[in-house]
Amino acid sequence: MHSSVIVVAAGQGARLGGGTPKAFVPLGGIPMVVHPLRTLTHLAGVSAVILVVGADHVAQARAVVERYGPWPVAIQVARGGAERQDSVAAGLAALDVRTDVVMVHDAARPFVSPAIVAACASAAVTHGAAIVAVPVRDTVKVVEDHAIMHTLDRQRIWLAQTPQAFHTTILQSAYMQARRDRVVATDDAALVERLGATVRIIPGEPTNLKITTPDDLRWAEWYLATRGSAAGGST
Repeated sequence: MHSSVIVVAAGQGARLGGGTPKAFVPLGGIPMVVHPLRTLTHLAGVSAVILVVGADHVAQARAVVERYGPWPVAIQVARGGAERQDSVAAGLAALDVRTDVVMVHDAARPFVSPAIVAACASAAVTHGAAIVAVPVRDTVKVVEDHAIMHTLDRQRIWLAQTPQAFHTTILQSAYMQARRDRVVATDDAALVERLGATVRIIPGEPTNLKITTPDDLRWAEWYLATRGSAAGGST
């Protein structure tokens, strides 16, 4: 069984400010992308990682991979596109043809745990498609023009995270269909759902947060420092 991971790192990080692509923003003194790479490359069964970055940052990404290596598995740097979906497509195009299961993970989720990645990959092997998600905690309102239209049953609502894992042929088919239909989605599972496939949910973790705003980054620095202290100084 050959498994590969596409790490999507082409986001510009405009909401973080500073002009540095999000994947290369320092977190704990190292580029943010290094944190998930250290987790993903050490997982049993992962044979390759494809790091997809913005077209102008390929050299920078290769330098980061070189500086923070060596790595247990090969990390290939690929050039992404204008949208996230374009970047995942670029990662799919770079896959080894022997890849049975492909996982997609956002570089901006630096604290993904080995346990949930392994559980997601295992579910994809068994069921064909699986994603990590967390149940919503708050009451959810559907609003139009600042007026509540109705209230959703929060027990049925989950917030999608990454990784998302699929039989390679399923995700490739979903992307081909989306391209034919000119459909754009905010995550890979939505494209797979369009095929009529069932996507399994693996309970995630609140700490698998996507770093989007300066407040998120400040929380991440605090969490990293606190986790390090709890582990006797190791991060």
